[in-house]
Amino acid sequence: MMLSRPGRALRLTAVAAAASLALAACASGDDAPAEGEDLGDLTVQFSWIKNAEFAGEFMADSKGYYTDAGFGDVTFNAGPGATENLVASGKADFGISNAVTLGQVVANEDAPLKIVGTTFQKNPFTILSLKDGANIETIEDLKGKKIGVQDGGNGLLFAALLATNGLTEDDVEIVPVQYDPQPLVNGEVDGFLAYLTNESITVTSQGIEVTNLPFADNGLPFVAESIIATDETIAERPEVVKAFLEAEIKGWTDACAELEESAKLAVEEYGADQDLDLDKEIETNTVQCEELVNTDETAENGIFTISDELLAQNMATFEAAGIDVAQEDVFDLSLLEELLAEKPELKG
Repeated sequence: MMLSRPGRALRLTAVAAAASLALAACASGDDAPAEGEDLGDLTVQFSWIKNAEFAGEFMADSKGYYTDAGFGDVTFNAGPGATENLVASGKADFGISNAVTLGQVVANEDAPLKIVGTTFQKNPFTILSLKDGANIETIEDLKGKKIGVQDGGNGLLFAALLATNGLTEDDVEIVPVQYDPQPLVNGEVDGFLAYLTNESITVTSQGIEVTNLPFADNGLPFVAESIIATDETIAERPEVVKAFLEAEIKGWTDACAELEESAKLAVEEYGADQDLDLDKEIETNTVQCEELVNTDETAENGIFTISDELLAQNMATFEAAGIDVAQEDVFDLSLLEELLAEKPELKG
């Protein structure tokens, strides 16, 4: 099964459109919602199909954490799509994106959006190659190679990988591809822009040994699977943001504690129409929980948090990618910090 990639940064609608957010919550200040308070229905825009990539959201829904937090009906919209546009225009209350894609949209379009927390501390992007093929182990190995890169935001990500390592697009041959890694298996390309939690597993499951060149370990340690919300929601509906983050934290805590059960939710219920392979989804959930969601920093600070050091690394990534934004233009973790101060048990 193929992975999600950030969509092309399309021109956003006016900021006023964000006022049409479906959430019917009243602005009650910074206090958390009272038990049983009606926050209205909830729509979440995923970055890809309904697979184990969203195991935490499925657990939160199936265990009633969104309902407990005060939300009514919950709708998960599958991607890929222009997540930032959909959230800014009010067609989704929250979206899942990554720091580089959001940073680009904020810089180019002055988008009224912020990251309020992140699922993945470490992004899963990688250049995948075959061990018996090009075997791309280092940045230097990229030179002269044919690299399959998908359209849209992935082009920006690959350009940033090259730039931060002193290379240019003249040093490689970029081959337009879709999200299926078959061109790599067929030998049409030497490397393939992929997810550690998706194509890498897909190719390995075919009995083929692979080599990964992770972006996060090669100059681009930005966060991903990040929760985005509008400035209007953050400012006027803080109780909604905090309620959503609380349900998300509980859902992902359970998803990583019950790896197989949460993967089954994707295969048997939420993504039942996707013909997902259970073993692959369990492996996806295992890798993302053990390598991307839970780190030494989250053990101390709690999942969904972003440390000052990691924020600085994200800003360095923006600079390498030529994205001219300030930290406060992209990140607002104030409500997450309030939530964890009020309910420290959520830190686990």
